[in-house]
Amino acid sequence: MCRSEKVLLGSEYNERKMSMKSGFDKLKALPLSRPRVQLWLWRVAIVVFLWTCTVQFAGVADLWGPRMLKGLPSCLIASPYSYFAEVQLSARVVEESIPPERIYNNNGYLMVSCNGGLNQMRAAICDMVAIARSLNVTLVVPELDKTSFWQDSSDFQDIFDVDHFIDSLRDEVRIVKELPPRLKRQFELGMVPSIPPVSWSNISYYHEKILPLIKEHGVVHFLKTDSRLANNGLSPEIQKLRCKVNFGSLKFTPQIEELGKRVIKILRKHGPFLVLHLRYEMDMLAFSGCTNGCTQKEADELTKMRYAYPWWKEKEIDSDKKRRDGLCPLTPEEISLVLRALDIDRNMQIYIAAGDIFGGHRRLASLISSFPNVVKKETLLTPDDIRYVQYHSSQMAALDYFVSLESDIFVPTYDGNMARVVEGHRRYLGFKSTILPDQKNIVSLLDQYSNGTLNWDEFATKIKAVHKNRMGLPSARTVIPDRPKEEDYFYSNPHECLPQVEVLQTL
Repeated sequence: MCRSEKVLLGSEYNERKMSMKSGFDKLKALPLSRPRVQLWLWRVAIVVFLWTCTVQFAGVADLWGPRMLKGLPSCLIASPYSYFAEVQLSARVVEESIPPERIYNNNGYLMVSCNGGLNQMRAAICDMVAIARSLNVTLVVPELDKTSFWQDSSDFQDIFDVDHFIDSLRDEVRIVKELPPRLKRQFELGMVPSIPPVSWSNISYYHEKILPLIKEHGVVHFLKTDSRLANNGLSPEIQKLRCKVNFGSLKFTPQIEELGKRVIKILRKHGPFLVLHLRYEMDMLAFSGCTNGCTQKEADELTKMRYAYPWWKEKEIDSDKKRRDGLCPLTPEEISLVLRALDIDRNMQIYIAAGDIFGGHRRLASLISSFPNVVKKETLLTPDDIRYVQYHSSQMAALDYFVSLESDIFVPTYDGNMARVVEGHRRYLGFKSTILPDQKNIVSLLDQYSNGTLNWDEFATKIKAVHKNRMGLPSARTVIPDRPKEEDYFYSNPHECLPQVEVLQTL
C-alpha cells in the first residue's frame, strides 16, 4: 500500500472516530436514565465499530486482491444481491432437472382402473403411459385396485411419488391428477365408455379401436389394465418408454423408501443377504389349488376360499398333477433343499419377502433349521416403524420390492408378477444375481431324492446343472407368435433397454 493511500485511510478513520464521539455526546444530552443511556451507548458503539472495520477491511481487500480472501466464507464478500442470485440459480437447477413439456394436440383423456396386486399394476401403469403417449392423449393418474383379495385402500400417491411420476414424464405425455370438471361429471353420470382392452394387443389396436372412441367421447375408461400390451412387435421407442416409466418414473414415496433403506442398513450390518420371495401365502395356494404338505383341514380351508371368489375361474384342481407340471409355488421345505443344493452359505441372511406364510412356524421349521438367519420386515423393524404400511398389503409389497432390488441374491419360489418384475429390474441394474427356480425339474428331482432314487450328491449336482443358465444373466427374450402368454414376459427381460444383450447374442 502506498503512503498516500495510508494517509487517506487514516484521515477517513479519524473523521469517523470524531463522528462517533459527536454522536456519543448527543446521546448523553438526551433526557434518558443513566443505565439505559449506557446500554444504548454500548450497542451503538459495537455496531459502528463493526461497520467501520468492515468498510476499512473492504478497502484493503480491493487493494490486496482476492488471494487474501480466498479462505473466507463467501457471505463476507458477497454482493447484497448474492442471496437472490443463489435462489434463482437453485430454482434454475431444479427447473432444468424436470424435462421440458412435450407440446402436442391433445386427442382426449385416458382413465385407467388397474387390477391385481402391486406388481401386476406396476407393469400395467407402464403400458398405459406408453399407450397414452402413442395416442397423443392425456393420462389421468391411474386408480389402483381396491376390490381384489387384498382389499387394500391405498391410492397411487400412497405408494408412488405422484409428483415425480408426472414431472419425469413431461417430455413424453401429459398426466393430470383428475379429469376436467365437465368430463368428470360425464364419467360420474355413466356417459363415458368403460371397457377392458383386448389382452396382449399391438399398438395398432389402440389406434384403430380406442382412439376413435376417445375422440368421440373426450375420454375412455379402461376397466382392466393387466397384460393389455404385447410383449413383442412394438417399436423401440415404445419399449424404451415402458422401461423409462418402470425404472425411473415409478419411484416409491419417501416414507416407503426410508423404511426400505432402514431394513437394508440393518441387514448390511451382518453381511450379504438373500431375498427369498416365498410365495406360500394363503391366497396364492387357494388360487393355484396347490396343497402339497398341507393337512386335510388346511386343504379344505383353501378350497373353501377358492370357491368364495367367483372371478377365480378354476375351481376343481388336481394339486398333484399341477405340482408335477411345475405350476405350484415351491414349499418352504422344497426351497430349503434347493438352496442347500446350490451351496448357499448356511449363515447367509435370508430375508423373506412375503406376507403370512400359510401353516406358520410349522412350515418354516425346515427352512430355519437349514438357514438359522431367517428374518422378515416384521422382525427387523419396530412396531412404530412398520405401523405406517402394516395394514396395506400393496405398501408392504412395495417395501419388499425395494429391499429385493438391493439384495445380493434374489430367489422367487413362483413365477408370479413380483418375481418377473423384480427379475427384470435387477437385469436393468446390471444383471444382479437372480436364481430362477425351474419348478418342473425341481419337483421331479425332489421326488427322486425323497424316494431314494438319487442320493444327496447326485441331487445337488443335477440341481446345479438345471440352474446353470437360470441366474438372471443376459439373454434374448423368447418370442412365440400367437402365443403371448407363453412368451418371456417383457418386464422380466426388457432386452431392448439392455445394450449388453446385443453383444452376448453374437457369442
